[in-house]
Amino acid sequence: MSWLRRNLVVIAGLITLAFLILPNLVVLVFSFNKPKGRFNYAWQEFSLDAWRDPCGVADLCGSLALSLQIAAWATLGATVLGVMVAFALVRYRFRARSTVSALIFLPMAMPEVVMAASLLTLFLNMGVQLGFWTILIAHIMFCLSFVVTAVKARVMSMDPRLEQAAQDLYAGPVQTFLRVTLPIAAPGIAAGALLAFALSFDDFIITNFNAGSTVTFPMYVWGSAQRGTPVQINVIGTAMFAVAILLVLAGMLIGNRRKKQGR
Repeated sequence: MSWLRRNLVVIAGLITLAFLILPNLVVLVFSFNKPKGRFNYAWQEFSLDAWRDPCGVADLCGSLALSLQIAAWATLGATVLGVMVAFALVRYRFRARSTVSALIFLPMAMPEVVMAASLLTLFLNMGVQLGFWTILIAHIMFCLSFVVTAVKARVMSMDPRLEQAAQDLYAGPVQTFLRVTLPIAAPGIAAGALLAFALSFDDFIITNFNAGSTVTFPMYVWGSAQRGTPVQINVIGTAMFAVAILLVLAGMLIGNRRKKQGR
């Protein structure tokens, strides 16, 4: 019992981690399945057919490429705007600053279905045709709050004396920003960008309202679940999970190497 009390937090953490990873393991296992029917919900036979031809299902890779394209552009737009907004909220004093700061959190607290219906109403009243551009605008709008929050936290923790020291050494505003401010804020910017990419790629509710006839990967998966889930969906999901793990490990290795160099 004493050992259990000492390691209770560790055990609870491992159980929680296993609970989070278990669905990904199920996806991995069933990516090697060869179902006899339309639905890939019961294990039948081991097969590598889906891995040999991940684009063997019509429109699957097309919807995946579209989602990746939208996520990339939404990440770029939300990151650029989010960085500027975060620096403005932290570094400058202006009227309604507290109101703007509070409004930034609204998309994070608001139910997605409310935002989706509001954006759809806006686009319809403006006569905008639903499709790629409406999805992109919607994704930038709801990703912006997450980028601002991540970058703002990083900028608030920055030591202003470092920038002042650069200015004392005759560095101009642009040079100070590029060589001092931006490298320090880079972890927050990277975290916000990665979060924006994941949220944009994964979004279904807001996309479904504002997509028109455009089909993204989450919409394709939802539609496939009604007709029959192809094994290739599990293959793509497993590949993306592996890429995410590799990115996290690469980030950890780079961070550890920098710490060792700093010592």
